[in-house]
Amino acid sequence: MENKKALVVLSGGLDSVTALYWAHKNYKEVKAIHFNYGSKHQFNEGVCAAWHTNKLGVELVHIGIPLDTYFKSSLLQGQGEIPEGKYDEENMKSTVVPFRNGIMLAIAGGYAESIGYDCVVLGNHAGDHTIYPDCRQSFVEAFGEALKQGTWKGVELVSPFCNIRKEDIVLIGTTLGVDYSKTYSCYKGMKKHCGVCGTCTERKEAFQLARVKDPTEYEK
Repeated sequence: MENKKALVVLSGGLDSVTALYWAHKNYKEVKAIHFNYGSKHQFNEGVCAAWHTNKLGVELVHIGIPLDTYFKSSLLQGQGEIPEGKYDEENMKSTVVPFRNGIMLAIAGGYAESIGYDCVVLGNHAGDHTIYPDCRQSFVEAFGEALKQGTWKGVELVSPFCNIRKEDIVLIGTTLGVDYSKTYSCYKGMKKHCGVCGTCTERKEAFQLARVKDPTEYEK
Protein backbone atom coordinates (compact mmCIF):
# COMPACT_ATOMS: atom_id res chain seq x y z
CA MET A 1 0.00 0.00 0.00
CA GLU A 2 2.93 2.33 0.60
CA ASN A 3 3.28 3.06 -3.12
CA LYS A 4 -0.42 3.61 -3.84
CA LYS A 5 -2.64 6.68 -3.84
CA ALA A 6 -5.97 6.53 -2.01
CA LEU A 7 -9.14 8.59 -2.26
CA VAL A 8 -11.16 8.47 0.98
CA VAL A 9 -14.93 8.92 0.96
CA LEU A 10 -15.18 11.31 3.91
CA SER A 11 -18.44 12.31 5.55
CA GLY A 12 -16.97 13.74 8.73
CA GLY A 13 -18.44 11.02 10.93
CA LEU A 14 -16.52 8.79 13.31
CA ASP A 15 -16.02 5.92 10.87
CA SER A 16 -14.96 7.85 7.79
CA VAL A 17 -12.62 10.12 9.76
CA THR A 18 -10.93 7.04 11.20
CA ALA A 19 -10.65 5.66 7.66
CA LEU A 20 -8.98 8.92 6.63
CA TYR A 21 -6.33 8.58 9.35
CA TRP A 22 -5.88 4.90 8.53
CA ALA A 23 -5.33 5.72 4.85
CA HIS A 24 -3.03 8.62 5.71
CA LYS A 25 -0.82 6.18 7.61
CA ASN A 26 -0.87 3.39 5.03
CA TYR A 27 -0.77 5.08 1.60
CA LYS A 28 1.78 7.19 -0.21
CA GLU A 29 -0.71 9.91 -1.08
CA VAL A 30 -4.25 10.61 0.10
CA LYS A 31 -7.11 12.87 -0.97
CA ALA A 32 -10.64 12.99 0.40
CA ILE A 33 -14.01 13.45 -1.27
CA HIS A 34 -17.06 14.77 0.58
CA PHE A 35 -20.60 14.58 -0.80
CA ASN A 36 -23.27 17.17 -0.07
CA TYR A 37 -26.39 15.15 -0.81
CA GLY A 38 -29.07 16.93 1.20
CA SER A 39 -28.85 15.12 4.52
CA LYS A 40 -30.05 16.79 7.71
CA HIS A 41 -26.59 16.60 9.23
CA GLN A 42 -24.45 17.47 6.21
CA PHE A 43 -23.36 20.92 7.47
CA ASN A 44 -21.94 19.62 10.76
CA GLU A 45 -20.32 16.66 9.03
CA GLY A 46 -18.75 18.94 6.45
CA VAL A 47 -17.21 21.14 9.15
CA CYS A 48 -15.62 18.07 10.73
CA ALA A 49 -14.39 16.73 7.38
CA ALA A 50 -12.68 20.05 6.69
CA TRP A 51 -11.14 20.17 10.16
CA HIS A 52 -9.45 16.79 9.84
CA THR A 53 -8.24 17.20 6.27
CA ASN A 54 -6.78 20.57 7.22
CA LYS A 55 -5.01 19.00 10.20
CA LEU A 56 -3.51 16.23 8.05
CA GLY A 57 -2.73 18.46 5.07
CA VAL A 58 -5.04 16.42 2.84
CA GLU A 59 -6.91 17.97 -0.08
CA LEU A 60 -10.69 17.83 0.29
CA VAL A 61 -12.98 17.84 -2.74
CA HIS A 62 -16.68 18.70 -2.33
CA ILE A 63 -19.27 17.31 -4.74
CA GLY A 64 -23.00 18.07 -4.60
CA ILE A 65 -25.63 15.49 -5.51
CA PRO A 66 -29.20 16.61 -4.67
CA LEU A 67 -30.59 13.29 -3.49
CA ASP A 68 -33.05 15.09 -1.21
CA THR A 69 -34.83 16.37 -4.33
CA TYR A 70 -35.50 12.92 -5.78
CA PHE A 71 -35.04 10.23 -3.12
CA LYS A 72 -37.12 9.29 -0.07
CA SER A 73 -35.49 8.89 3.34
CA SER A 74 -35.95 10.39 6.81
CA LEU A 75 -32.23 11.17 6.70
CA LEU A 76 -32.83 13.79 4.02
CA GLN A 77 -33.88 17.38 4.60
CA GLY A 78 -37.62 17.95 4.87
CA GLN A 79 -38.50 14.25 5.00
CA GLY A 80 -39.87 12.80 8.22
CA GLU A 81 -38.51 12.37 11.73
CA ILE A 82 -35.25 10.69 12.63
CA PRO A 83 -36.00 7.64 14.82
CA GLU A 84 -34.76 7.53 18.39
CA GLY A 85 -33.51 4.50 20.29
CA LYS A 86 -31.53 1.45 19.22
CA TYR A 87 -29.37 1.29 16.11
CA ASP A 88 -31.09 -1.73 14.58
CA GLU A 89 -32.89 -2.69 11.38
CA GLU A 90 -36.47 -2.08 12.42
CA ASN A 91 -35.79 1.26 14.06
CA MET A 92 -33.37 2.71 11.51
CA LYS A 93 -34.88 1.45 8.26
CA SER A 94 -36.43 4.84 7.46
CA THR A 95 -32.95 6.43 7.35
CA VAL A 96 -31.83 4.34 4.37
CA VAL A 97 -31.03 6.53 1.36
CA PRO A 98 -31.49 4.09 -1.54
CA PHE A 99 -28.16 3.04 -3.06
CA ARG A 100 -26.38 6.05 -1.55
CA ASN A 101 -23.00 4.33 -1.29
CA GLY A 102 -23.31 2.96 -4.81
CA ILE A 103 -23.89 6.45 -6.19
CA MET A 104 -21.08 8.00 -4.18
CA LEU A 105 -18.64 5.21 -4.95
CA ALA A 106 -19.36 5.44 -8.68
CA ILE A 107 -18.49 9.14 -8.61
CA ALA A 108 -15.49 8.59 -6.34
CA GLY A 109 -14.23 5.80 -8.59
CA GLY A 110 -14.48 7.95 -11.68
CA TYR A 111 -12.75 10.83 -9.94
CA ALA A 112 -10.01 8.51 -8.63
CA GLU A 113 -9.25 7.33 -12.15
CA SER A 114 -9.34 10.91 -13.45
CA ILE A 115 -6.59 11.96 -11.03
CA GLY A 116 -4.54 8.78 -11.37
CA TYR A 117 -5.37 7.31 -7.96
CA ASP A 118 -5.27 3.60 -7.27
CA CYS A 119 -8.12 3.01 -4.85
CA VAL A 120 -11.18 4.36 -3.07
CA VAL A 121 -11.46 3.87 0.70
CA LEU A 122 -14.88 3.44 2.34
CA GLY A 123 -15.41 3.48 6.13
CA ASN A 124 -18.43 1.15 6.44
CA HIS A 125 -18.45 -1.36 9.31
CA ALA A 126 -20.17 -4.54 10.50
CA GLY A 127 -22.77 -2.68 12.57
CA ASP A 128 -24.21 -1.23 9.36
CA HIS A 129 -24.82 -4.58 7.69
CA THR A 130 -28.36 -5.36 8.85
CA ILE A 131 -29.67 -1.85 8.12
CA TYR A 132 -27.92 -0.64 4.97
CA PRO A 133 -27.64 -3.03 1.99
CA ASP A 134 -24.89 -0.92 0.40
CA CYS A 135 -22.66 -1.33 3.46
CA ARG A 136 -22.57 -5.13 3.44
CA GLN A 137 -19.56 -7.21 2.46
CA SER A 138 -21.44 -8.72 -0.49
CA PHE A 139 -22.08 -5.23 -1.85
CA VAL A 140 -18.47 -4.11 -1.27
CA GLU A 141 -17.14 -7.17 -3.09
CA ALA A 142 -19.55 -6.80 -6.01
CA PHE A 143 -19.06 -3.07 -6.39
CA GLY A 144 -15.31 -3.45 -5.99
CA GLU A 145 -15.27 -5.88 -8.91
CA ALA A 146 -17.44 -3.53 -11.00
CA LEU A 147 -15.13 -0.63 -10.22
CA LYS A 148 -12.05 -2.63 -11.13
CA GLN A 149 -13.60 -3.87 -14.39
CA GLY A 150 -15.07 -0.47 -15.29
CA THR A 151 -11.88 1.58 -15.05
CA TRP A 152 -8.78 1.42 -17.23
CA LYS A 153 -6.57 1.65 -14.19
CA GLY A 154 -8.50 -1.04 -12.34
CA VAL A 155 -9.36 1.21 -9.40
CA GLU A 156 -9.75 -0.82 -6.20
CA LEU A 157 -12.39 -0.45 -3.49
CA VAL A 158 -10.89 -0.80 -0.01
CA SER A 159 -13.10 -1.30 3.04
CA PRO A 160 -10.76 -1.71 6.04
CA PHE A 161 -13.52 -1.86 8.68
CA CYS A 162 -16.12 -3.92 6.82
CA ASN A 163 -16.03 -6.85 9.23
CA ILE A 164 -15.38 -5.10 12.53
CA ARG A 165 -17.69 -3.16 14.84
CA LYS A 166 -17.75 0.52 15.76
CA GLU A 167 -16.03 0.00 19.11
CA ASP A 168 -13.10 -1.57 17.24
CA ILE A 169 -12.94 1.50 15.01
CA VAL A 170 -12.78 3.71 18.10
CA LEU A 171 -9.81 1.69 19.34
CA ILE A 172 -8.05 1.95 15.97
CA GLY A 173 -8.69 5.68 15.76
CA THR A 174 -7.45 6.22 19.28
CA THR A 175 -4.09 4.64 18.38
CA LEU A 176 -3.97 6.86 15.27
CA GLY A 177 -4.57 10.04 17.28
CA VAL A 178 -8.07 10.87 16.01
CA ASP A 179 -9.75 13.68 17.94
CA TYR A 180 -13.28 12.30 18.10
CA SER A 181 -14.66 15.53 19.52
CA LYS A 182 -14.24 16.82 15.96
CA THR A 183 -16.44 14.15 14.38
CA TYR A 184 -20.21 14.27 13.92
CA SER A 185 -22.71 11.40 13.89
CA CYS A 186 -26.15 12.73 14.91
CA TYR A 187 -28.72 12.24 12.16
CA LYS A 188 -30.89 15.08 13.49
CA GLY A 189 -28.27 17.67 12.56
CA MET A 190 -28.42 19.63 15.81
CA LYS A 191 -25.55 21.83 16.99
CA LYS A 192 -24.77 19.23 19.65
CA HIS A 193 -25.40 15.52 19.26
CA CYS A 194 -28.98 14.84 20.39
CA GLY A 195 -27.90 11.75 22.34
CA VAL A 196 -31.09 9.79 21.65
CA CYS A 197 -31.27 9.04 17.91
CA GLY A 198 -30.04 5.68 16.66
CA THR A 199 -26.63 6.93 15.56
CA CYS A 200 -26.04 8.79 18.83
CA THR A 201 -27.00 5.65 20.75
CA GLU A 202 -24.59 3.58 18.66
CA ARG A 203 -21.83 6.19 19.16
CA LYS A 204 -22.27 6.18 22.94
CA GLU A 205 -22.18 2.38 23.05
CA ALA A 206 -19.04 2.23 20.91
CA PHE A 207 -17.04 4.36 23.34
CA GLN A 208 -18.41 2.43 26.30
CA LEU A 209 -17.54 -0.94 24.79
CA ALA A 210 -14.09 0.29 23.73
CA ARG A 211 -13.53 1.69 27.24
CA VAL A 212 -12.45 4.98 25.73
CA LYS A 213 -13.65 8.29 27.15
CA ASP A 214 -16.37 9.77 24.95
CA PRO A 215 -15.52 13.43 24.17
CA THR A 216 -18.89 14.08 22.51
CA GLU A 217 -21.25 16.77 23.77
CA TYR A 218 -24.79 15.41 23.91
CA GLU A 219 -28.07 17.21 24.54
CA LYS A 220 -29.31 14.17 26.47
